[in-house]
Amino acid sequence: MAALFSFLMITKEATAQGTSAFDRLKQTFETGKVFNAAFVHEYNDTFTGEQQRTEGTIWVGKDRYKIISGNNIMLVDGEISRVYDSTRNRVIISDYEEEEDDFAPSRMLQGVDDTYSVSEYRHGNGNIEILLSSNDPFTIFIQVTIILDVNGIPLRIEAIDQVENELTTFFIDGVFMPEDPEIFLFQYPDTAEQIDLRHGS
Repeated sequence: MAALFSFLMITKEATAQGTSAFDRLKQTFETGKVFNAAFVHEYNDTFTGEQQRTEGTIWVGKDRYKIISGNNIMLVDGEISRVYDSTRNRVIISDYEEEEDDFAPSRMLQGVDDTYSVSEYRHGNGNIEILLSSNDPFTIFIQVTIILDVNGIPLRIEAIDQVENELTTFFIDGVFMPEDPEIFLFQYPDTAEQIDLRHGS
Protein backbone atom coordinates (compact mmCIF):
# COMPACT_ATOMS: atom_id res chain seq x y z
CA MET A 1 0.00 0.00 0.00
CA ALA A 2 1.69 3.13 -1.17
CA ALA A 3 0.34 6.57 -0.41
CA LEU A 4 -2.04 6.76 -3.35
CA PHE A 5 -4.07 9.70 -2.15
CA SER A 6 -4.05 13.19 -3.53
CA PHE A 7 -4.45 15.37 -0.52
CA LEU A 8 -7.10 18.01 -1.08
CA MET A 9 -6.18 20.28 1.78
CA ILE A 10 -3.41 20.20 4.34
CA THR A 11 -4.50 21.16 7.79
CA LYS A 12 -2.74 21.51 11.08
CA GLU A 13 -5.26 20.08 13.51
CA ALA A 14 -3.17 21.05 16.51
CA THR A 15 -3.27 24.69 15.49
CA ALA A 16 -6.91 24.76 14.39
CA GLN A 17 -8.49 22.85 17.25
CA GLY A 18 -5.91 22.78 20.02
CA THR A 19 -5.41 19.02 19.84
CA SER A 20 -4.56 16.90 16.84
CA ALA A 21 -7.10 14.38 15.54
CA PHE A 22 -4.68 11.57 16.37
CA ASP A 23 -4.30 12.79 19.95
CA ARG A 24 -8.08 13.00 20.30
CA LEU A 25 -8.38 9.45 18.97
CA LYS A 26 -5.85 8.15 21.50
CA GLN A 27 -7.55 10.08 24.31
CA THR A 28 -10.83 8.37 23.45
CA PHE A 29 -9.22 5.00 24.19
CA GLU A 30 -7.55 6.39 27.31
CA THR A 31 -10.95 7.32 28.74
CA GLY A 32 -11.98 3.66 28.55
CA LYS A 33 -14.03 3.70 25.37
CA VAL A 34 -14.11 0.63 23.12
CA PHE A 35 -14.24 0.89 19.34
CA ASN A 36 -16.64 -1.61 17.77
CA ALA A 37 -17.19 -2.19 14.05
CA ALA A 38 -17.68 -4.73 11.34
CA PHE A 39 -14.46 -5.04 9.37
CA VAL A 40 -12.88 -6.30 6.18
CA HIS A 41 -9.15 -6.98 6.47
CA GLU A 42 -6.97 -7.52 3.39
CA TYR A 43 -3.35 -8.67 3.39
CA ASN A 44 -1.30 -8.50 0.20
CA ASP A 45 2.12 -10.15 0.03
CA THR A 46 3.94 -8.03 -2.55
CA PHE A 47 6.62 -10.70 -3.10
CA THR A 48 4.47 -13.78 -3.68
CA GLY A 49 1.30 -12.01 -4.76
CA GLU A 50 -0.62 -13.92 -2.10
CA GLN A 51 -3.79 -12.23 -0.90
CA GLN A 52 -5.76 -12.96 2.26
CA ARG A 53 -9.14 -11.54 3.20
CA THR A 54 -10.86 -11.72 6.59
CA GLU A 55 -14.27 -10.38 7.57
CA GLY A 56 -15.95 -10.16 10.92
CA THR A 57 -16.53 -7.96 13.94
CA ILE A 58 -13.89 -6.25 16.05
CA TRP A 59 -13.72 -4.61 19.46
CA VAL A 60 -10.66 -2.47 20.25
CA GLY A 61 -9.98 -1.33 23.81
CA LYS A 62 -7.12 0.55 25.42
CA ASP A 63 -4.81 -2.46 25.70
CA ARG A 64 -6.60 -5.35 24.00
CA TYR A 65 -8.73 -6.32 21.07
CA LYS A 66 -11.15 -9.07 20.16
CA ILE A 67 -12.13 -10.40 16.75
CA ILE A 68 -14.95 -12.72 15.78
CA SER A 69 -14.75 -14.02 12.22
CA GLY A 70 -17.33 -16.65 11.41
CA ASN A 71 -17.10 -19.08 14.32
CA ASN A 72 -13.46 -18.23 15.05
CA ILE A 73 -12.47 -15.96 17.93
CA MET A 74 -9.25 -14.11 18.73
CA LEU A 75 -8.55 -12.19 21.93
CA VAL A 76 -5.27 -10.32 22.42
CA ASP A 77 -4.46 -8.41 25.59
CA GLY A 78 -0.92 -7.27 24.81
CA GLU A 79 0.71 -10.17 26.65
CA ILE A 80 -1.32 -13.25 25.75
CA SER A 81 -3.01 -14.27 22.52
CA ARG A 82 -5.97 -16.65 22.63
CA VAL A 83 -7.41 -18.09 19.44
CA TYR A 84 -10.36 -20.44 19.06
CA ASP A 85 -10.18 -22.36 15.76
CA SER A 86 -13.67 -23.69 15.10
CA THR A 87 -12.61 -25.92 12.21
CA ARG A 88 -10.38 -27.95 14.55
CA ASN A 89 -12.32 -27.18 17.72
CA ARG A 90 -9.23 -26.13 19.59
CA VAL A 91 -7.95 -23.16 21.56
CA ILE A 92 -4.37 -22.02 21.15
CA ILE A 93 -2.89 -19.88 23.93
CA SER A 94 0.46 -18.23 23.31
CA ASP A 95 2.64 -15.32 24.32
CA TYR A 96 1.69 -12.31 22.24
CA GLU A 97 4.40 -11.41 19.73
CA GLU A 98 3.67 -7.96 18.36
CA GLU A 99 5.96 -8.33 15.35
CA GLU A 100 4.08 -11.46 14.27
CA ASP A 101 0.67 -9.85 14.44
CA ASP A 102 -0.47 -9.09 10.91
CA PHE A 103 -3.68 -7.67 12.32
CA ALA A 104 -3.02 -5.22 15.09
CA PRO A 105 -5.49 -2.38 14.72
CA SER A 106 -5.20 -1.43 18.37
CA ARG A 107 -1.51 -0.70 17.95
CA MET A 108 -2.14 1.34 14.80
CA LEU A 109 -5.05 3.27 16.25
CA GLN A 110 -3.54 4.06 19.61
CA GLY A 111 0.16 4.29 19.66
CA VAL A 112 3.31 5.16 17.87
CA ASP A 113 6.71 5.73 19.35
CA ASP A 114 8.94 8.71 18.79
CA THR A 115 10.46 7.15 15.67
CA TYR A 116 7.29 8.06 13.76
CA SER A 117 6.48 11.42 12.26
CA VAL A 118 2.79 12.28 12.26
CA SER A 119 1.05 14.40 9.63
CA GLU A 120 -2.64 15.18 9.30
CA TYR A 121 -4.66 16.21 6.27
CA ARG A 122 -8.31 17.17 5.96
CA HIS A 123 -10.09 16.12 2.78
CA GLY A 124 -12.76 18.17 1.10
CA ASN A 125 -15.47 15.85 2.44
CA GLY A 126 -14.36 16.49 6.02
CA ASN A 127 -12.57 13.18 6.52
CA ILE A 128 -9.22 13.36 8.27
CA GLU A 129 -6.19 11.45 7.10
CA ILE A 130 -3.45 10.70 9.62
CA LEU A 131 -0.13 9.66 8.11
CA LEU A 132 2.43 7.94 10.33
CA SER A 133 5.89 7.42 8.82
CA SER A 134 9.12 5.96 10.15
CA ASN A 135 12.61 5.39 8.78
CA ASP A 136 13.62 3.23 11.73
CA PRO A 137 14.62 -0.24 10.43
CA PHE A 138 13.30 -1.86 13.62
CA THR A 139 9.72 -0.60 13.36
CA ILE A 140 7.16 -3.15 12.17
CA PHE A 141 5.45 -0.71 9.81
CA ILE A 142 7.21 1.96 7.82
CA GLN A 143 3.98 3.75 7.02
CA VAL A 144 0.47 3.72 8.45
CA THR A 145 -2.47 5.74 7.15
CA ILE A 146 -5.59 6.14 9.28
CA ILE A 147 -8.76 7.66 7.82
CA LEU A 148 -11.29 9.15 10.24
CA ASP A 149 -14.71 10.55 9.43
CA VAL A 150 -15.77 14.05 10.45
CA ASN A 151 -16.73 12.73 13.90
CA GLY A 152 -13.38 11.04 14.51
CA ILE A 153 -14.63 7.50 13.83
CA PRO A 154 -12.04 5.26 12.10
CA LEU A 155 -13.04 4.30 8.56
CA ARG A 156 -9.90 2.64 7.26
CA ILE A 157 -6.33 1.73 8.16
CA GLU A 158 -3.65 1.09 5.56
CA ALA A 159 -0.16 -0.07 6.48
CA ILE A 160 3.09 -1.02 4.79
CA ASP A 161 5.53 -3.25 6.64
CA GLN A 162 9.31 -3.39 6.31
CA VAL A 163 9.17 -5.76 3.32
CA GLU A 164 6.43 -3.66 1.70
CA ASN A 165 3.56 -6.03 2.32
CA GLU A 166 0.27 -4.15 2.32
CA LEU A 167 -2.42 -4.42 4.99
CA THR A 168 -5.75 -2.67 4.67
CA THR A 169 -8.63 -2.76 7.14
CA PHE A 170 -12.02 -1.23 6.36
CA PHE A 171 -14.40 -0.48 9.23
CA ILE A 172 -18.18 -0.47 8.73
CA ASP A 173 -20.68 1.15 11.12
CA GLY A 174 -17.96 1.91 13.63
CA VAL A 175 -18.89 3.31 17.03
CA PHE A 176 -17.22 4.06 20.37
CA MET A 177 -18.96 2.54 23.38
CA PRO A 178 -18.38 2.35 27.11
CA GLU A 179 -16.24 -0.62 28.13
CA ASP A 180 -18.14 -3.56 29.55
CA PRO A 181 -16.32 -6.55 31.13
CA GLU A 182 -18.38 -8.90 28.97
CA ILE A 183 -17.03 -7.43 25.75
CA PHE A 184 -13.66 -9.11 26.17
CA LEU A 185 -14.84 -12.46 27.46
CA PHE A 186 -13.28 -15.38 25.60
CA GLN A 187 -15.96 -18.01 25.25
CA TYR A 188 -15.57 -21.31 23.41
CA PRO A 189 -17.09 -24.81 23.55
CA ASP A 190 -16.25 -26.99 26.54
CA THR A 191 -15.28 -29.75 24.10
CA ALA A 192 -12.46 -27.72 22.55
CA GLU A 193 -8.90 -28.98 22.89
CA GLN A 194 -6.60 -26.52 24.67
CA ILE A 195 -3.03 -26.05 23.48
CA ASP A 196 -0.86 -23.77 25.63
CA LEU A 197 2.29 -22.62 23.85
CA ARG A 198 3.39 -20.03 26.39
CA HIS A 199 6.98 -20.10 27.59
CA GLY A 200 7.20 -21.91 30.90
CA SER A 201 3.83 -23.62 30.48
